[in-house]
Amino acid sequence: MDVLTLSRLQFAITCMFHFIFVPLTLGLSVLVAMMETRYVLTGNEMYKRMTKFWGKLFLINFALGVVTGITMEFQFGMNWAEYSRYVGDIFGAPLAIEATVAFFMESVFIGVWAFGWEKVGKRFHAVSIWLVALATNLSGLWILLANGWMQHPVGYVLRNGRAEMVDFLALVTNPFGLLKFGHQIVSGYTVAGFFVMGISAYHLLKARNREFFKASFGMAAAFALAASIMVGVIGDFHAADVAKTQPAKFAAMEAVWNSCNNAPMHLIAFPDEKNECNLVTALPVPGLLSFLAFHDTNAQIRGITSFPKDERPPVLPVFLSFRLMVGLGTLFIVLSAAALFLSKNGLLEKYPLFLKLLVLCIPLPYIANQLGWIVSEVGRQPWIVYGIMKTSDAVSKSLELTQVIGSLLGFTLLYGLLGFVDIYLLAKFARKGPEETHVGATNAFRN
Repeated sequence: MDVLTLSRLQFAITCMFHFIFVPLTLGLSVLVAMMETRYVLTGNEMYKRMTKFWGKLFLINFALGVVTGITMEFQFGMNWAEYSRYVGDIFGAPLAIEATVAFFMESVFIGVWAFGWEKVGKRFHAVSIWLVALATNLSGLWILLANGWMQHPVGYVLRNGRAEMVDFLALVTNPFGLLKFGHQIVSGYTVAGFFVMGISAYHLLKARNREFFKASFGMAAAFALAASIMVGVIGDFHAADVAKTQPAKFAAMEAVWNSCNNAPMHLIAFPDEKNECNLVTALPVPGLLSFLAFHDTNAQIRGITSFPKDERPPVLPVFLSFRLMVGLGTLFIVLSAAALFLSKNGLLEKYPLFLKLLVLCIPLPYIANQLGWIVSEVGRQPWIVYGIMKTSDAVSKSLELTQVIGSLLGFTLLYGLLGFVDIYLLAKFARKGPEETHVGATNAFRN
């Protein structure tokens, strides 16, 4: 392997590992804020215990997510110096705002919330967790606007051998970035919903703290159902935008090899990249692909073969990731609807197999998020900034192979250790249940 391939592998590993923590942080911050709000409005102590129990798991995940995010940013200077030089004027702006506004706000109020129990008023304490949730989501907004610019560059000119920003408003209103943000945010809420449902199901199967976990399960089921439906709705708009702005990626997502009007969607297909065709195509729905992409059954879909070979993304990983992601998204709607129905009608404990299924489903929304990342980032290749800079031109020129091997091994070992710590701590505190939970002051991680 050469420097470019290893640098891409290293960035993929660090990004995908960081992305394990981000979705749960996004969703669980909102769920915990909703729990504490119910406590403030009703005075019911059970909601206070819920806030503390799920809040402790949020804190563990948040802390490890911050660590993995910081190390990731160093790579822009180390491995991707040419990229930083070429687009740093644009890419750096949203990242700087994210660090100085959203992350600062998040860090301040998470301290107030974690250490402010019984020290500040109930209402102010509840406001602090809402501000944490807001800042966490704003943090995602700025990062995804930066990524959205890489996917669909706007508001810039090429001057003096660099891309320079000329319209900041165009960057913050970039439809690609906003749709990506919306899709990712509700995907994170789905992760959190299934995380809380799965752990609640585990305790209900053990017949522990039944009322506590029934209430947690019910809130999470409604949250997960609303989020998973929104994932599908926003995802549909996002895919239509991809068809317009990144037609090569869209063609790879659907394994369309030849341009055609009234393009059908094949419910069953499998691409043969070597021979530029599909090995299997079955169950076509005439015109559906054209309609989904352009809301016109006669619209033309550009095929992969209409692009130069050196500007085509890898088809098989993009196609499979997209199909699996959509399939999992559909499954989440079905499961969360069934979970909400059983919860509302007091039938949860009559269906232990369903509860076991939800425990096993905890990893699935994480997997769906990773698949979405593959569709988005691998589907953009060979471009690092779509249409203006290729990934092969972005890698640092001064890097040596041994340096990349060393940093790749170091990051892999470090992240492997952090992943083990995260799973161990989450499993340990999740199994203990609410009685052993003490969040606040100096004993936030006691037991």
